[in-house]
Amino acid sequence: MRSFFLWLSRQRLLRSWMESSSTARVLTKRFIAGNTLADEIAVSKELNADGILVALDHLGENVSTLDEATISRDHYLEAFRAIESEKLQASASIKLTQFGLDFSREVCLSNVVPLMEQARRLRTRVEIDMEDSSYTQRTLEIVEELHERYGCVRAVIQAYLHRTDADIERMNSLGIPVRLCKGAYRESAAVAIQDKLGVDANYVKQMYKLLDFGVYPAIASHDEAIVREALRYVKDRGYPAHRFEFQMLHGIRRDLQKHVVQAGYNLRLYVPYGEAWYPYFMRRLAERPANVWFLLRNMARA
Repeated sequence: MRSFFLWLSRQRLLRSWMESSSTARVLTKRFIAGNTLADEIAVSKELNADGILVALDHLGENVSTLDEATISRDHYLEAFRAIESEKLQASASIKLTQFGLDFSREVCLSNVVPLMEQARRLRTRVEIDMEDSSYTQRTLEIVEELHERYGCVRAVIQAYLHRTDADIERMNSLGIPVRLCKGAYRESAAVAIQDKLGVDANYVKQMYKLLDFGVYPAIASHDEAIVREALRYVKDRGYPAHRFEFQMLHGIRRDLQKHVVQAGYNLRLYVPYGEAWYPYFMRRLAERPANVWFLLRNMARA
């Protein structure tokens, strides 16, 4: 099923229909705040009122021109102004290909640095999303530079990659916060663990390392077994709730989100907005079958 939805994400006619369909917009509303920053602010305020933190994400990746990279930068600068003016409890989550990484490291950094300056001033952070494995090394090198210069950055590490053990060790040794996720891109067996049990086992192994030795790590998972294991682990070791946070996607496993908050732990939701929502939406369907059934139920009602 995952391969099927990843294939669908590349079909232009379906994408065109989805992006222009009012019915599709109703179906995606659960996962995506909306097309505009105003939509994002409204959702973020509601979540903050419920005691939930936000990782704001303006959707888009792999820009094709330098002008598009500049526009991405400006979208996020506008979002930081909203974080300040609306007093939102929010960080910003970015993909480096949005900021020109495909052109050069220098171009990318020139666009990301203004965000880092704003994040440091506002005492929040920029979370650097991980993309497919062809970007992993370059992304982590940039994270290290930004951490050294500004300090307010968090790396995203994917548990299914074979290199993850070494990457976690390095991030911990440098004091760089990490968001640990399973991984949402299709990778070869040479690069990534292929079976779910293997991915889950490596996730838990790396989660223990982050909880024991990491700097305010983010446990990003909707897997109830993993979340409950994290809760058991920190309770058994007497770790305080403020030592780490859980992260989940907006609209997914609301029951589990409620449980985490009611248990007194920090929860941050990844809340995307923007017009480039189609690839993101398809990846969400590909990585969790329960999302497919949610979509089909709502299509039947439409």
